Amino acid sequence: MTSSLALVARLEGETWRAGASAAAKIRGWAGDLTAAPSGLLTPCGDGLCGPASATATCFVEARPEGLPPITLAYERHGSGEPVVLLHGIGSHRQAWDPIVPLLMAEHTVITVDLPGFGDSPDLPRGLSRDLPTMVTELGAMFTALGLDLPHVAGHSLGGLIALRLAQAGLVRSVTALAPAGFWTEAERRYAFAVLSAARNIARLPSWMVSRLAATPIGRAALTGTLYGRPDRCPPGEVVTSLAILRQSVAFNATLRAGRAPDLFVGDIPGVPVTIAWGSADRVLFARQAARAAATIPGAHMVWLPGCGHVPMNDAPALVARVILDATRPSGLIGVHARDLLLEGAPFGAEGIKEIADAADGPPLVCAESLLADAAASRCPD
Repeated sequence: MTSSLALVARLEGETWRAGASAAAKIRGWAGDLTAAPSGLLTPCGDGLCGPASATATCFVEARPEGLPPITLAYERHGSGEPVVLLHGIGSHRQAWDPIVPLLMAEHTVITVDLPGFGDSPDLPRGLSRDLPTMVTELGAMFTALGLDLPHVAGHSLGGLIALRLAQAGLVRSVTALAPAGFWTEAERRYAFAVLSAARNIARLPSWMVSRLAATPIGRAALTGTLYGRPDRCPPGEVVTSLAILRQSVAFNATLRAGRAPDLFVGDIPGVPVTIAWGSADRVLFARQAARAAATIPGAHMVWLPGCGHVPMNDAPALVARVILDATRPSGLIGVHARDLLLEGAPFGAEGIKEIADAADGPPLVCAESLLADAAASRCPD
């Protein structure tokens, strides 16, 4: 273990130095980047005002008892039972844009910018950035928006927060896509090194990012560690996602908070839980799903074949189907863990042993059977 940690620590340092050196050289040639100017303000339907866009940004103030209030940017679409979508670190609510149209017929879909990301201001000075605080603040947001036990789906950091919201009894169901926190220390250091390197890439001059994003090879170079199929991501979305990553004021503080031990412990009784993981995730390896399954024995596990760390980009129709199935009363039908392992799960002997040793054998679902349905969905990949 010591040698593994040393190797990852060296990788982390070399990756950061290489990315920082490249960004510094290019800034010397082209000048430093500046933030884009604020958009015009327009009234939105049920909140304060926000930047003008195809869909105006709304803001809500969450006022939890005993804590300072925070302001969060959000959008609301569709009708039906509410489902709240939470993004990952360095991202924003628009990461869910490929999914939202596929959920709107059955749900009121609410996408949220977490504090210090996207259009949401950072946390007030002195307010702790720990998970209990975030759960309390988001619970107050649910109250402010009139949401009574919404369904919640989250990705990476958002997936971890969604699981903690479920543990606190604040949600009707939870769908977590590659949730953070089920790593070993070596895996955490590796993931943080990859994310930090991605942010250094995001600091490249905008003209260079735009030029690279215009070609499949360039998109692979810019986002290949995050997406399983970077060639499928439109150039404009690549440019926007890297700009948001660069401008995320809470990025470093969130990484520091992520070093805390035991980010998730215990079970989630009484709340339907679905955990989905991309088989080609290069940030949070798919074997971490085995630990999640052992920690939450009642969770349904869904593999997303060929998907990277951001499956919303790689297979939006498949991800939408997983969320829809998880939020319906019938839910997902479980398959015993050992049956799935015989078909070949995307992790090695360590992960197989962890699941095999888990009490009661957690139910799993293989996503292969969902692919045909996803291909015929209203919005193909």
